[in-house]
Amino acid sequence: MKTFKSIAIYSSIKDKKVLYIAHQLKEILSSYQIKCLYPKASKISDDLTKRPSSDEYIIEKADLIIAIGGDGTLLSSARKFGYFGLPILGINLGNLGFLADIAPENLTNSINDVLNGNFDLDKRFFLEAFAEGSDQKFQALNEVVFHSGSIAQLIEYDLFLNGEFVYRQKADGLIISSPTGSTAYSLSGNGPIISPEVRAIILLPMFPHSLNSRTLIVDEDTEIKITSRSKSKAYLSFDSHEKLNLSNQKDVYIKKAKSELTLIHPKDHNFYSSCRNKLGWSLGVPGFNEE
Repeated sequence: MKTFKSIAIYSSIKDKKVLYIAHQLKEILSSYQIKCLYPKASKISDDLTKRPSSDEYIIEKADLIIAIGGDGTLLSSARKFGYFGLPILGINLGNLGFLADIAPENLTNSINDVLNGNFDLDKRFFLEAFAEGSDQKFQALNEVVFHSGSIAQLIEYDLFLNGEFVYRQKADGLIISSPTGSTAYSLSGNGPIISPEVRAIILLPMFPHSLNSRTLIVDEDTEIKITSRSKSKAYLSFDSHEKLNLSNQKDVYIKKAKSELTLIHPKDHNFYSSCRNKLGWSLGVPGFNEE
């Protein structure tokens, strides 16, 4: 019995390497008699088919998204498709690749394993944010960032957790990160690395004007409220993709979204192995530097 009947091939970038891998995938999927779908939102669909499909059609008909690129491509596919329940498998062409983990040189063997049902499921939660008085909600897989919108400009804000006042602070901003995002922007701010199975939210001040400021790690179900006290403008950004001008809206709320992302990994995937390889852990230690 087939695990997948229809698979969509997606990329947010377009170059010869991406197209080469996409054609490889077409051949592999055709050999399994799996229908290939090509989203209009993908940069490579026009090179693969004369009739790309709408995002709505992909969400309704596809059983899996294969994202070709780096973690940026996988984040893009997560927002467009993963948020609506489609599982995602990543082919990694980037430098880090904590989310997209199949290397091009292992493509055929890894895809064959997945298509034969030999894979692991990995659930990740989205963060959801909205401004008071607005019905519009924004999602992020990695992080939501509250900031001034300007380089080296402090912004003053109050932080509340589940309605309880925590602190007032001046900083360049505040990074609110999921465990998935702990190896992204939060990591560059010296935030902690959180194992994906830990259900928590990280709150990391950006260059706080205080010697006593520390990272907070709270339960995944915590509702976060930020009240801007600055006269200057304030913004929210989502996975470094969208930016919301808060204008006169002083209160913003961030919490775990109801929707979850399902990532598909080959059986040999290991988070700590990724950390060793991508972050340079255990360099020079016998038994580890050969990975």
